[in-house]
Amino acid sequence: MEEFILSIVENFKELSYFGIMLALTIEFVPAEVVLPLAGYWVYEGDMTLWGTVLAGTVGGTFGPLTLYALGRYGGRPFILKYGKYFFINEEKLNKADEFFAKNGGMVAFTARFLPGVRTLISIPCGMAKMNVWSFSIYTFAAMLPITFLYVFLGYKLGDRWKDVGELANTYLLPIGIGVLVIFILYKLITKSRKRQK
Repeated sequence: MEEFILSIVENFKELSYFGIMLALTIEFVPAEVVLPLAGYWVYEGDMTLWGTVLAGTVGGTFGPLTLYALGRYGGRPFILKYGKYFFINEEKLNKADEFFAKNGGMVAFTARFLPGVRTLISIPCGMAKMNVWSFSIYTFAAMLPITFLYVFLGYKLGDRWKDVGELANTYLLPIGIGVLVIFILYKLITKSRKRQK
């Protein structure tokens, strides 16, 4: 399956930065494959680092909007019936629901850093009818450092760009937890100050 996806992504290379953006807009093409490969293209001198990061971030923001729309306008029954075509099963959907219920609106940002939840969290955001602009801004803000990490590691590892996925996840999980902790502390401090007034 990965070889098939790689063959598709290689064709997008001909479209340069627009190709990277387009590949990431298609949700069944994993960013974990596209971005390290794009980093390798930077290593080869075919693209610039920041141009690639920007294209990847924009594509990584547009892509989740498709799953957000599925959640918002199709609802859970639709997702359970047709989700298999997007590699979504009930177990994955339940995990995304659970994470969203625990973490509220900030989930569109925080969940991007957590492997296994990153993509599917868009669905409960849509089902909860989260404001689409807020969803897009949070998604863009999270995708920028994530995209940079994957592209930069692909660039640094060069011919070994396929090793990026496992390496990146070791960074992203603690970052995601750290971001969540900071957000919770911020909320607690804000509530405490309001009570004092």
